[in-house]
Amino acid sequence: MKQEKTTVVEHHNFQGDYRILRMAAPEIGPLVKPGQFLHLLIPHLGDRILRRPFSIYKADTGGVSILYKPVGRGTESMIPLRPGDAVDIIGPLGNGFPALGNNKLPVLVAGGYGNAALYLKAKESPVKGVAFFGGRTAEDILCIEEFQVLGWDVRPATDDGSLGTKGLVTAAFDPWMQELGAGSGAQGVEKLELFVCGPNPMLKAMGDRAIKHGFTAWLSMDKNMACGVGACLTCVIKRRTTNGWEWARCCKDGPVFESREIIWE
Repeated sequence: MKQEKTTVVEHHNFQGDYRILRMAAPEIGPLVKPGQFLHLLIPHLGDRILRRPFSIYKADTGGVSILYKPVGRGTESMIPLRPGDAVDIIGPLGNGFPALGNNKLPVLVAGGYGNAALYLKAKESPVKGVAFFGGRTAEDILCIEEFQVLGWDVRPATDDGSLGTKGLVTAAFDPWMQELGAGSGAQGVEKLELFVCGPNPMLKAMGDRAIKHGFTAWLSMDKNMACGVGACLTCVIKRRTTNGWEWARCCKDGPVFESREIIWE
């Protein structure tokens, strides 16, 4: 983990209301692992001094990029940022996605712009599998071409049916899983390894399927974070242990957990 007081390199609209912000980060960029995040001190927020966590979309030796949607005072205040403006970031933070298991078929599942957190995983994976992306409308399905260029079979689902399967992302995932023989506990299903990012209801839905059908699902938990480094305990969840359960910090112990670890409330 490092702190860099750096500058904006690029900031532009990506699709619809979604935006991409790239920042120079020669110290942080090379350290990033898939699924990690950074904490950004947003300028011009007055008395709101807490940093905001953002999944890292892309990272290299020159910098890091985040993909976000302005949804509140914090992210809306980021819109005026221009190349050369000063920013302060801490990262990379958290424990990201583990390496793909031997003889496993990787499956990416994302809701909304959760796929931003999956791009680096898709890029580094030695095996290219299937990516299921869900959103409200076609405008909310992001980065399809970027993942296809990497070799992934992208299968979108939208609530209104404007792109791909109509319904939640599970409406696209479930029939595909059944084709692998989920009902009989077939070997093909047991070889699945899921990497999931999105809203908590979707995370739970995919985690429940993993437990029921005997495959592995790594979930990037969606919790509000204040400090980002494990000190304030605002992002805790219940995690199973051999003797019962314990509190786990999403920012420090996560944000990625295996589905069987999580006790949902």
